[in-house]
Amino acid sequence: MAEQAVRSNGSEARAVLPRQEPPPRPSPKRSASPGAPSPPGVIERRGRSGGTERGTTPRPPTPPDWLPPVPQPFFGRQAETAALRAEIDRPGLSGRGGPARASRVLLVAGRPGVGRTALALHLAHQVAGDYPDGRFFARLVDRDRRRVPVRRVAVDLLRAFGAPAPPETVEAELVARVRRVLTGRRALLVLDDVADSEQVLPLLPPGSGCLVVVTASGPLTAVPDVRPCVLGGLDLAAATALLGRTLGSTRVACDPRAVEALVQECGAHPTALRLAGGALAAQPRMSVADAVSRLHEPGAQDTGPRTPLARAFHLAYEGLPAGPARMLRLLVLAPAGVVDAHVASALSGSSVRVAGTVLRDLADQGLLTPDDVPGEYRVPGCLHAALTELSDALDRPAEITLAVARMLERTVRQVGACHAALCPAPPEQGGPVEPPPRDLRFASRRDAADWLRRRLPALLAAASAAAADGDLDTLARRLVAALVQVLCTPEGEAARAGSLAELYLLHRLLHRIAVRRGRPREQAAALINLADLDVVRGRRGPALDGYREALAAARRGRDETLAARALEAIGDTHAGAGDLQRAADWYGRALAVRLARGERADEARLRGLVAGVQLRMGRWDDAARGWRAVAALHRRLDDVPAAAQALTELAHVWQYAGDPEECLRTYREALLWARQAEDVRLEAAVLLRMADTLERLGDPAGARVQRAEAERLLAG
Repeated sequence: MAEQAVRSNGSEARAVLPRQEPPPRPSPKRSASPGAPSPPGVIERRGRSGGTERGTTPRPPTPPDWLPPVPQPFFGRQAETAALRAEIDRPGLSGRGGPARASRVLLVAGRPGVGRTALALHLAHQVAGDYPDGRFFARLVDRDRRRVPVRRVAVDLLRAFGAPAPPETVEAELVARVRRVLTGRRALLVLDDVADSEQVLPLLPPGSGCLVVVTASGPLTAVPDVRPCVLGGLDLAAATALLGRTLGSTRVACDPRAVEALVQECGAHPTALRLAGGALAAQPRMSVADAVSRLHEPGAQDTGPRTPLARAFHLAYEGLPAGPARMLRLLVLAPAGVVDAHVASALSGSSVRVAGTVLRDLADQGLLTPDDVPGEYRVPGCLHAALTELSDALDRPAEITLAVARMLERTVRQVGACHAALCPAPPEQGGPVEPPPRDLRFASRRDAADWLRRRLPALLAAASAAAADGDLDTLARRLVAALVQVLCTPEGEAARAGSLAELYLLHRLLHRIAVRRGRPREQAAALINLADLDVVRGRRGPALDGYREALAAARRGRDETLAARALEAIGDTHAGAGDLQRAADWYGRALAVRLARGERADEARLRGLVAGVQLRMGRWDDAARGWRAVAALHRRLDDVPAAAQALTELAHVWQYAGDPEECLRTYREALLWARQAEDVRLEAAVLLRMADTLERLGDPAGARVQRAEAERLLAG
């Protein structure tokens, strides 16, 4: 039946097909970087680059909820909570009782460690139901107490609300996008640890539908109509309850006067009380009265101001054994301040089991804050400076460098284990060369995806810090390459919410390292990957500049393969812009390099690209010669499916050239090669194209036979 289908054309007379402009043909893209391969997922997204990346998407199907849980235990603050809730619905100072023109801004102010974040989150969770369009949380200082740029917060906020912005967007446009996205919504924003008003003002939503809760150490005088709540110490009942939670009710009840003295000595400061209580719990022989007495004494390392928090910290720190004390000091090196047993093990050089036990003990003593996920912790921001000062005084620079190197090595392996769980494929198909160590393996693909989504900010921070350091460039390159690989998986794309900003960052880091090390080949690879991302974003001008710079770097490094890739990419970009003559010229230059190197498969691909451009230019004879050459090359390479595909393209040329007889003859030849390749889908595709040609020739019966045979093949 198949042979009958091929021969039943019904009309052998020449029929001239209308000459129509063939559609642009997409060109395949290549991996550019020897150290960090060009992400396949990036190129596949070229056809839809005008979607979410341009910030034009509608609201996400489910409102974002980025609120972390309230730090536990949470005691007291009933009066402060009630006062803040009452301020939400009160008219603004300029409102004169009418509707407010701007969102309500509540400020929770106080000294570090006094519980600003806990109260802000406690309030946010209480009123979250009143803001159904989304809840967003952001810290506005990093682990080194440096200000987080408004740009970064705006990018995260847009991503949370389903409207990620292009990486090259300037800050003013990002702020405008934020306001457009939040207009008409009832959303809740919690901005934690704000340095000054300039960090808040650009992020304030328009209209009165949103609520913004800000925490800061001082007033925000430039924010209009801000409603402040200044936190002091806890009341005696709440402070006693907090100590009872740590020490146990028996020890508190045995000496209530000493407990009251301890509360006064700590200034009823929640973190100071937690640290003092943790020290007492870890040292059962120390009485509450002894702790009060020791808080008066300067510690061996107590060189800073004698604040209640500082004194309580040194009371807790000096009670630690040498090993846990050293581990605690080194934890300030953790990227983004997030630590788990693996990070602590790498930093301290201990086993994962021992590190996990020490982390739990430190958290029980108030020296670490449990994170959202069991087994993960954060160094409290109010203790970071004190721990850094202790580390500078007690830990040798070489020891710190070694600790960072161990941590980066462990991070590289964790990212590799994540990729192995997400892509359980053999090495020849992009899978890992060897399985990860048993203690790093993920239980399931979902666990790996959750870990990647949760730890992505810390992983990017680790890569940035390693690249900036300059002493660990090899580890930095390995980490960046591993991150690029894992972020191009479907789960990686979900973790970055479809944004290209992370990939831009990583390839820029690779370029920075390559420039610093004087490695032109790696510079060229990074520049090609960056330019590929520009193409995905539709930024052809910067992409062409990047490809040309990559071409120059490849020639400096005498890498003809990278040079050919850059030449081909320039041709792709011109073809995408409709500049067909220049595209053909650049493809020809790339073809000359491949011919000189004897790379036949690449030669065949480039001849196909040239022929595709010639078809779009209406140069039918040149295009036909090109596809004949491609088919012949594939036959010599014994690539039967590719030869069949090339013949299909040749038939496509004859269709546009107005030669239906030659078109059908070539389709028959392509069909024979497709059958020889035993490629059912390719055979069906050829039959469907033949059906289209027969239909144009006025033979609907023959077209039906071809389609029926194609459907039979696909159904079988």
